[in-house]
Amino acid sequence: MRVFNSVNDTEVVNLIKGGAVGFMQTDTVYGLVCSAKDPQAVKRLYILKDRVHKPGTIIAANIDQLISLGIKRRYLSAVQQFWPNPISIEIPHAIAYLNQDTGRQALRVIKGNRDLLKLLDKVGPLLTSSANQPGEPPANNLYEGQEYFNESIDFYVDSGDLSNQKPSTLIRIIDDSVEILREGAIKVTESGEVVNSESK
Repeated sequence: MRVFNSVNDTEVVNLIKGGAVGFMQTDTVYGLVCSAKDPQAVKRLYILKDRVHKPGTIIAANIDQLISLGIKRRYLSAVQQFWPNPISIEIPHAIAYLNQDTGRQALRVIKGNRDLLKLLDKVGPLLTSSANQPGEPPANNLYEGQEYFNESIDFYVDSGDLSNQKPSTLIRIIDDSVEILREGAIKVTESGEVVNSESK
C-alpha cells in the first residue's frame, strides 16, 4: 500500500486524477476520497463502504466547482452564506451516480485547510465518505485506516492523529428554517445563524 505525507504530493494528485480511491484528511476528519467527476471511482468508493442510497459528501474549493459537476446554481446561491465553513448542506440534484438515486446529497465548500484547497484546485471536487466500515467508529489515524481498508484502496495520506477533530455540521434547509442533521465542528442555529464561525 502507498503511504504519503502530503495531499499535494504529485503522485497523490495523479492517483486521484486517474480514478484512485484513497484515505486522507478532509477539512475536518479522515475520510475515503475520490474524484467526484469520475463515475467509476465513485462507484468503487460506494462498494468499498457498502453504501446503498446513502450518498457521501462532496467537498469543493468553491461554488463554481460544484456547478461544474452539474449542481444547479440557484440551489447553491440559496445557501452560499454558510460557506466556506465545515458545514455540509443537503441539496437536491439529479446526478444519479453521485447521489445514489436519492435526488439529494450533502455538499460543502471548505475553508482553512490550505493544502486541501490546493489539491482541490488541481483535481476538482472530491466525493468523501467516513473512514470506517458500517457500524464501526471512524478512523482517527493512519493505523486505524489501514486496519479497515488494508490494500483495498490505492493510497493513504498520514496527517497524524485526528482524535480531537469533529466532523462537519450537517444541515438541511426546509422552507425558511434549518434542520440540524448532525452537530459538528461549528454551531448553526435553527434560524440559520452560524454561531462560532471564524472570520472569513
